Amino acid sequence: MVSWEESPQRYLVVRERSKPSTAQCNANLYTLFLLAEPQYVSCVRLSEILEELSHDSINRFLLREQYTPQDLFDEVKEDLNLKGGTTSVDDSVIDKPYRDPSKTELVGYFWSGKHKRTVKGINLITLYYTDVAGHSYPINFRLYDKRENKTKNDYFIEMILEIKSWGVKPDWVTGDCWYSSQANLKFLRNEEVGFLFGIADNRKVSLVQGQEVQVQTLGTVKK
Repeated sequence: MVSWEESPQRYLVVRERSKPSTAQCNANLYTLFLLAEPQYVSCVRLSEILEELSHDSINRFLLREQYTPQDLFDEVKEDLNLKGGTTSVDDSVIDKPYRDPSKTELVGYFWSGKHKRTVKGINLITLYYTDVAGHSYPINFRLYDKRENKTKNDYFIEMILEIKSWGVKPDWVTGDCWYSSQANLKFLRNEEVGFLFGIADNRKVSLVQGQEVQVQTLGTVKK
């Protein structure tokens, strides 16, 4: 049994069951609720839909069942060929406009592709894996946590190393321009993995030694 203080970068199960659970709420039920509810996700909303479930029982389930990134991987690994596929990194913001960021470590201000501006919310970073047969599943994740003093790029490198330790051997890694830092690209090169990333139009590149130009001007550059 591992406590938060012993391993702050992981979200670990902290209670070992000695007998079958009698809890009314479980992972399958809550997952179906998340898939079916288009807008309002809360303990109160689920208890309204299923009257036999109390708000407190759902809240106890969420506090008790702390699933790890490896739990997600273990759920899908049997359906994937772990060699030769493509791993893609992406992140999304779960809007929390009314939550005070000073009172919770997971809420902060992040750029939202949906809103095209910085918004208040929870930042979820996900690695997706598509195997050579076209099967695609999320296989790793992180919630941005201010207490860890890490950047999204730190999480990205950590997650890639983690899935490789689990036996995933992608041929390619892809992502948007947020993850195309020089450090990330050098890391992937050293890991001997191909990569394809978006590049910001003001990023400078060199086609001729000693000469740097912005990516947005490449269409007019003469070889």
